[in-house]
Amino acid sequence: MSNNRRSRTITSGVQRTANRAMLRAVGFDDGDFDKPIVGVANAYSNLTPCNAGLDGLARQAMAALDQSGAKGQTFGTITVSDGISMGTEGMKYSLVSREVIADSIETVTCGQSMDGVLALGGCDKNMPGAMMAIARINIPAIFVYGGTIKPGHHGGSDLTVVSAFEAVGRHASGAISDAELSAIERHACPGPGSCGGMFTANTMSSAFEAMGMSLPRSSTMAAEDGEKADSAAESARVLVDAIGKNLLPRHILTREAFLNAIAVTMAVGGSTNAVLHLLAIAHAAEVELGLDDFEQVGANVPVLCDLKPSGRYVTVDFHRAGGVPQVMKMLLDHGVLHGDCLTISGQTIAEIVADVPAEPAADQDVIRPWDRPLYPTGHLAILRGNLAPDGCVAKLSGVTNRRIRGPARVFDREEDCLAAILAGDIGPGDVLVIRYEGPVGGPGMREMLAPTSAIIGAGLGDRVGLLTDGRFSGGTYGLVVGHVVPEAAVGGPIALVRDGDPILIDADARVVQLDIDREEMARRRAAFRPPPTRYKRGVLAKYARLVAPADRGAVTDIDSA
Repeated sequence: MSNNRRSRTITSGVQRTANRAMLRAVGFDDGDFDKPIVGVANAYSNLTPCNAGLDGLARQAMAALDQSGAKGQTFGTITVSDGISMGTEGMKYSLVSREVIADSIETVTCGQSMDGVLALGGCDKNMPGAMMAIARINIPAIFVYGGTIKPGHHGGSDLTVVSAFEAVGRHASGAISDAELSAIERHACPGPGSCGGMFTANTMSSAFEAMGMSLPRSSTMAAEDGEKADSAAESARVLVDAIGKNLLPRHILTREAFLNAIAVTMAVGGSTNAVLHLLAIAHAAEVELGLDDFEQVGANVPVLCDLKPSGRYVTVDFHRAGGVPQVMKMLLDHGVLHGDCLTISGQTIAEIVADVPAEPAADQDVIRPWDRPLYPTGHLAILRGNLAPDGCVAKLSGVTNRRIRGPARVFDREEDCLAAILAGDIGPGDVLVIRYEGPVGGPGMREMLAPTSAIIGAGLGDRVGLLTDGRFSGGTYGLVVGHVVPEAAVGGPIALVRDGDPILIDADARVVQLDIDREEMARRRAAFRPPPTRYKRGVLAKYARLVAPADRGAVTDIDSA
């Protein structure tokens, strides 16, 4: 019997009668009161294609729970569409929504003394938010991904939402016409599902599968395909079995499981946001994890998958090529995956991939053989230096020039930088600095897909650098460095940079450096005054007061002691 069922058992007889009266009104009958109660945390919304298919999956899961001897109770949580809010003030609410989602799932599940939780998510923050809640409350749980979008098509090429952002930059530089821009916009997103490359949503779904909290192959299924609905039902059945065995998330979410997630993220060429979210989930699970773990794992794991944004293929191609199980098998066989980690099914990772071929099929090149990787080591790098003494994160896939030294072009908000790029005011060799966009300074640590896509669209991807205390979309690539800690708003060195200052970004040396003398740096520091708080009340003000730095996952429940 789970702790929650036990708590209901010892409730006084009078209160138990009142509880049952309430539950009868929502469909319980006599036989349901002895069943495990499972919360179905449903992030359905028609705000975004990422979550548009979740309600159907919730219904599949509810039916399977009923057939498996459990009683499901569904409740909602929120979403913010990163793609729609990108480049606007609304993007400040995106990372904030992760905390709201985690808090809401924890609140309902614990408030109703549920015995298990099945969480459905599709957008970037539903996923880590749900997993943070699962790790906190530690009752049997499973995550069901809503599925990836299928690619759009235009001019003989596969399109994703990032194609539309990059088209803006190409249009501004005169490379494409108004008609071509419109055609790309109209064809980029053909239906429901999360952004189709190895962007943040598909990165996190792959990481969750690697951690054992989602079913095998479920992380790369298309939202519109029948196997996704079947997987939601099977997830419910597996969860009921886990409740019977009292298999808890923290039995699964061990330090080794997080290292497995990092290894798979490196191998598939995943998003920089995985660093932020895995740190946050580890905090919720009370597992020690830090930036150096990403460096250590990445040194031994090659990038095996040729996936967008910097590669050629989309996630449905990856799924057909063998998906996460194929990658995990290769990692396991080469000694960089912990095969004895448990999964929600009760099997170990090694057991899950036992029948997977040792090498990917020869008739595809989405997943490369071990001896012919896309890159010999991981693509996510942790840089340090006098501009980021506590670290920052660079994504090196798709980068041919891994070192740049040039004059700073300083912007205190994302919009000003984007305007300069679109106006043609940025030239080769410039190092763009976008600051006061961190967790506190934004607040909310906006993603920078608009300026980074504009850079690519303008043909400057390998000829400029970008440094920010904000973060990047999973669709970003190029010599871009984010998550700078300490951030500008709390007096980090990035706040002291001035236009024209020489900055060095050296990805191979893992260095990000402001090349001015110490005396000048000290004078600037002495003169620094933090800018006034942008928001005085409301959720953004509250977030800015509570949020931890990016190297701690930008969580809002750091111990007060």
